[in-house]
Amino acid sequence: MQKTDKIFIAGGTGMVGSAIIRNLQNKGYTNLIASYHSRKPKYDEGLNSVETIQIDLLDSNAVKSFFELKKPDYVVLAAAKVGGIMANNIYRAQFLYENLQIQNNIIHNSYLNGVKKLLFLGSSCIYPKNAPQPLKEEYLLTDTLEYTNEPYAIAKIAGIKTCESYNLQYGTNYISVMPTNLYGPNDNYDLEKSHVLPALIRKMHLGKCLIDSDWEAIRDDFNNNPVLKVDGKASQEEILGALGHFGITSNGGETKITLWGSGKPMREFLHADDMADACVYILENIDFDNDLLGGIKGGIDPKNPKPINKEVRNTHINIGTGKDLTIHDLAYLIKDIVGYTGEIIWDAEKPDGTFRKLLNVSKLNNLGWKEKYSLEDGIKMVYKMYAGN
Repeated sequence: MQKTDKIFIAGGTGMVGSAIIRNLQNKGYTNLIASYHSRKPKYDEGLNSVETIQIDLLDSNAVKSFFELKKPDYVVLAAAKVGGIMANNIYRAQFLYENLQIQNNIIHNSYLNGVKKLLFLGSSCIYPKNAPQPLKEEYLLTDTLEYTNEPYAIAKIAGIKTCESYNLQYGTNYISVMPTNLYGPNDNYDLEKSHVLPALIRKMHLGKCLIDSDWEAIRDDFNNNPVLKVDGKASQEEILGALGHFGITSNGGETKITLWGSGKPMREFLHADDMADACVYILENIDFDNDLLGGIKGGIDPKNPKPINKEVRNTHINIGTGKDLTIHDLAYLIKDIVGYTGEIIWDAEKPDGTFRKLLNVSKLNNLGWKEKYSLEDGIKMVYKMYAGN
């Protein structure tokens, strides 16, 4: 990759896309294009400018026109419809349709327009619910998926197979990476749609504010991110009602936070800046045929594709730390970092999700990359940023 190569980051407003943009900029890449859907991104001051374009990635004609006009050299497919257990279970059709549509539009138009390399980002939820731990790439499609996020997982598996199949038929250089659970700057703190770590940070922060009777901070928080359409201008009773809907209660000076499930499931977490560093490392150093297939090439001429006389599977790469902890321990770690001194209650009648999702990251480590941030240090950085904003 040359520093002036045109790199398109689909989904540049989100935590993943913006982290990759920061990493690319810090490494001196100057020709970046980021798409956004509704919220125009703001990037770090002092870094090279990013061209931002509003595109509805569900619209195949809009995506086609963009690729024909801009002709990117490299593509990072970080755009997706994402959310936690609640959102995945409620919006099942949207999670399946929208993710399939986004990735199909971008992958196919990358092929039509001669993109040199594409990086497709999936998720560790692609693996079977009861697969052996830690999860190796070879465990894909060996058993039943976790039901609560099955539509999202199916879409991401389809993305892996689309990249793999285009490589084998057309000789493209499309690589799929499966990050573990991510957290970091620009995370989603919506209490209905966020993942577990940012949701815990916000709940503990709001619980601490209730204990401190810091209503100015609570109203600031609600103005930045309204809860059930309740913002900081609402009455204390309305705000307390919205908090109570998500298990944050204060009664007679006693503050409690109720969390879903038993707290026993284990999760692995990776800071978004580490994830971005791994992605850029793969873009710069790893190729599908040489590094993932040992030099075997697929068809190059689309009119005369060359079949490979072997089964090619599981060419994706896990991105993670190879270390996990229980949700219970995560909650108490965040409790200590935030300074929340109230009670935590576990609602075991609510679903836990998959019991454990620890990635085996030996393939990535053998390719030459390892994470930098510990979980505790990463959460401290994220909470300082969240509280400051």
